[in-house]
Formats: sequence, structure tokens, C-alpha cells
Amino acid sequence: MYSDWMFILIIIAFIFSLWAQFRVKGTFNKWAKVENSTGMTGYDAARHMLDANGLHDVPIEPVPGTLSDHYDPTKRVVRLSEPVYYERTISAVSVACHEVGHAIQHAEHYPMLVARHKMFPVVNFASGIAPFLLIAGFLFQAMNLVGLGIIFFSCAVAFQLVTLPVEFNASNRARQLMVQEGYIANDEERGVAKVLNAAALTYVAAALISLLELIRYIMIFTSNRE
Repeated sequence: MYSDWMFILIIIAFIFSLWAQFRVKGTFNKWAKVENSTGMTGYDAARHMLDANGLHDVPIEPVPGTLSDHYDPTKRVVRLSEPVYYERTISAVSVACHEVGHAIQHAEHYPMLVARHKMFPVVNFASGIAPFLLIAGFLFQAMNLVGLGIIFFSCAVAFQLVTLPVEFNASNRARQLMVQEGYIANDEERGVAKVLNAAALTYVAAALISLLELIRYIMIFTSNRE
């Protein structure tokens, strides 16, 4: 009975995840049609923000695709999708400054970012092997394999939970610095907030789905051990 309710909750969370993905694309596209008052491109805003925080040696590179923006901590480079890199819109400067927020976190050794980096090698292995252990365990009724799969899967869930404060902190840094440095006018802050909040929802949805799946696996595991 409990597992049935948990399955329903996972379906609801999955629908929420789909809605969050559509919303982030829709919000980005909406504010990608609104030029910012300073005339700065995403590259301009990112470069200014990096330099203002002493990160002159962190390069910015354009990459193909849409919403493919990210900060690479291994090479210390900010990569911006071409629409963000070249355009002068609210969406462009919002996303660009968010990625710079991660570069600033890295430079300041933000604790949750440091924790995420240390977890990554373990999580990379654990998330790859967990599905096979869980499938094999349930298929052959081998609860020991299921238990091991749950342990590995919990590593991936922990990584997603740690990612949440990292993303929210980067967005908060971006918004504060954009206003402080004059990259946007006060009346444009609403648009920036909508773009960044929509992006944050996708991380919340992914973490929620994974957490509910983990709880469901644990409930099935404990019920079969009784």
C-alpha cells in the first residue's frame, strides 16, 4: 500500500519535472526577446563580473546549443551557449552571471561546492552501477544486491541534494552583483529573478524525484526483509 502511494508521488514529481523543464525554456525564450537597458551581451556581463571579482584569468568560451551553459571547475572556464554569449537580453545576462557565480564560488572555496567536487568521482561510479544492482536484485530476488544498489543510489541522491544550495547560492550572487554593478536597471530585476528561479526549479524537481525513488526502494527492501 505504502509503495503504491509512493509510486503515485513519483509520477506527480515526474510531471512536475516536465513542467519545470517547459517553464525554464518558456521563461528563457520570453526574456530572450527583451533587451537589457545597458546593452551588454552575456559575454560582456560575465567578463565584467569575473574581472570585478579578481578572476581575470578565467576565460569565457561560446558553446553550441541552447541552455548548455556551465562552469567547468577542472579547467576553470565559463562556457556560455551562443544565444547567451552573443545576445543583449535579460535572459543572456542572467544566465551568464549565474555561471560566473559558480566561478566565484570556486575561487572562494564555497563549502557546498567543495563538497560536490569531492563527491563527484564516487557519485560518477555509484550512479552508473546502482541501476544494474537494483534491477538484478529485484529480478533474482536477491535483497543483498538491492541493499547494495540502494547504498550506491543514495550517493547520487546526496549529490543532487548538495547541488541545490550550490545553484541557489550562485543565483543569489548573480542577482546581487548584477544590481550592485549596474548590469541591469532596478525594473529589470523581476525578469532576472524569473529566469533564475525557473532554472532552479529543474534542480528541485530532479532532486525530489530521486529522493522519492530512494524512499520507495528502501520501503520495498524493508518489506521484503520482514
